[in-house]
Amino acid sequence: MEFLEAAVEIAREAGTLLANYFERKIPFERKGEFDLVTEADRSSEKLVVEKLRTHFPTHAVVAEEGGGFSGSSEYRWYVDPLDGTTNFAHSFPMFNVTLGLERAGEVIAGVIYDPVRQEMFTAEKGSGAYLNHKRIRVSRVTRLADSLASTGFPSRKRSHNVNIHFYYQLAMASHGVRRTGSAALDLAYVACGRLDFFWEFGLKPWDQAAGVLLVQEAGGQVSDMRGEAHSITGSEHLLADNGLLHGEVVQMFDTIFAGQMPTPLPDLA
Repeated sequence: MEFLEAAVEIAREAGTLLANYFERKIPFERKGEFDLVTEADRSSEKLVVEKLRTHFPTHAVVAEEGGGFSGSSEYRWYVDPLDGTTNFAHSFPMFNVTLGLERAGEVIAGVIYDPVRQEMFTAEKGSGAYLNHKRIRVSRVTRLADSLASTGFPSRKRSHNVNIHFYYQLAMASHGVRRTGSAALDLAYVACGRLDFFWEFGLKPWDQAAGVLLVQEAGGQVSDMRGEAHSITGSEHLLADNGLLHGEVVQMFDTIFAGQMPTPLPDLA
């Protein structure tokens, strides 16, 4: 079975499982002070990993909840069985299952499936990006002032995360900044033009592998927030945009990294 075809089949099956759990409003547990996990995370990961192992027994699998395995080939799958667990646990309908396939260090296929909206985002290296079999492209917005963006914040160590500075400045400089709670969907939305750019600190490989490929195959640009080459396993932060905004956004980030805030915080008095 072809890689993308298998990934679509597996993601759809896992998404159906997640949707069933979502309707039942199952309880959540804590894995640390802030991170949440549910029975749905574990069940979805078990399904995905077992299916991948059946289809591709020599491939490695890296999965968020630790259920992966080492393979003997140059292929490695990155799996988030439930991206948006906090949303899911609170019955907020923004979550997905995502799978990205890497070969010799390069992501070559990826899927992001939103079971609530039944939207299947797919991409293969060199073959374009699609939503439910229809070709998608990034937006044509050319100015930061006319853009809509998204970002995220870590569930743990939020008090030490600098992104609040970037959030405020970019919110003031654009039409707004959304915070969906799902990095994979944010990237998919950049790929299909619903968002003009997305940035975040500290993402894991399974959060971004498929989404980064989607943005690139939809004609967008991906780098770290300083405009340097991005790696899903080695970069501290990510910027994904429509390409037309890239220079202006990186310039704004450079200003904020330097501690220069174009828009001061309002006075509470």
